[in-house]
Amino acid sequence: MRAPYLAPLLIVLCGAGPCQREEREVRPDPAAVVETDEKVALTTITAGPATPVVETSGQGREYETNAYHLSQGKTLYKWFNCNGCHANGGGDSGPPLMDDSWIYGGSIENIVATIREGRPNGMPSFRERIPDPQIWEIAAYVRSMSGNVPAAAAPSRSDSLHAHPAENRQTPRPPVAGGSTPPSGLMPE
Repeated sequence: MRAPYLAPLLIVLCGAGPCQREEREVRPDPAAVVETDEKVALTTITAGPATPVVETSGQGREYETNAYHLSQGKTLYKWFNCNGCHANGGGDSGPPLMDDSWIYGGSIENIVATIREGRPNGMPSFRERIPDPQIWEIAAYVRSMSGNVPAAAAPSRSDSLHAHPAENRQTPRPPVAGGSTPPSGLMPE
């Protein structure tokens, strides 16, 4: 009685074969990665009537719309001590990264060029110190600080920057009927 059901099942299993999953290269081999050749304009000023030559690979879009890359960029931002000069994006000895005023351009390609090549008066070059994919991740995170990436992909704010602990770390409080009441002395009379 089981034999009639077993034959079709074996045919289906043999014919289906293994399913192919999406292949991801989470961390490419840094030695095998070649730097992208982005040609970015740092200013709109040029000699003659032509506009500056800008050629981009489009790789920045992949990093700016991917939550994994943005999250990795946030981690790398701390690991490479970008906080040391730029604080948490608000600026310190380095310029702020949360505003819309960018000295060398605010596109992801411009930020990659800044990290890779460095800039006068303080920004060191990280060429050959940080692998190219990680530079792109840091640049994508820097753009997320000023809200220039999709909200669905942007990393959340660090718990250390909130005024109160995260909801899952607060001590449980019993619910108050009708909402919470301000402490005495703060109510207008």
